[in-house]
Amino acid sequence: MMKRFKMIGIAGFLSVAVLTACAEEDTATETDPAEETTEEENVEEGDEATEITEEEVLEFQQSWGEGIVHIGEVYSEDGDYEAAASEHIERFYGYDIGEVLFKPTLAREDRFRGTFEGALSYFIGGNEEYPEDNGFAIAPWTDVQWENEGVIIEGNKAVSMGVYYFTPADGGEPVEVEYSFAFTRSDDGGLKIVLHGSHYPYSN
Repeated sequence: MMKRFKMIGIAGFLSVAVLTACAEEDTATETDPAEETTEEENVEEGDEATEITEEEVLEFQQSWGEGIVHIGEVYSEDGDYEAAASEHIERFYGYDIGEVLFKPTLAREDRFRGTFEGALSYFIGGNEEYPEDNGFAIAPWTDVQWENEGVIIEGNKAVSMGVYYFTPADGGEPVEVEYSFAFTRSDDGGLKIVLHGSHYPYSN
């Protein structure tokens, strides 16, 4: 190599040196395949982290039922049940992130409650815009039990369908209601209801 550099002269030597340096720079800036794999794995891990699990759905349902019971307890104790109901809706329903399809059990004139105010009226009544509302959550109830027919999960979306039973505080028999719920994962990592369909079983 030394003889070759002597033959091509200083100018030639400088040209070779520049080309060699450029080649080294290009090699240094190339992405390491191992790094690409790591990035892909991180993306996949992120996707898995956002996927809803059946356990989350079951825990969410249990908490929703406890929230309904809590509203009734606050009402029975002459507490601020409107605040309790508002907190329940904020926690469990996705009105803050987008559209919510809410068809409550005991609504006929205004069957669908697409707004926070409409949902609040259904749970506690007292809104002149919804005169049919007596306040479902302030019946009150002492227990809510769930029987899922099935849970379908697709990434950060989930759907459950089945029957839930509301036990009246007056000691009567549990009220059987059929439901369909759809959930999405919110920005804070929790679940929010985006569809709530509820109705009494069919009878002749």
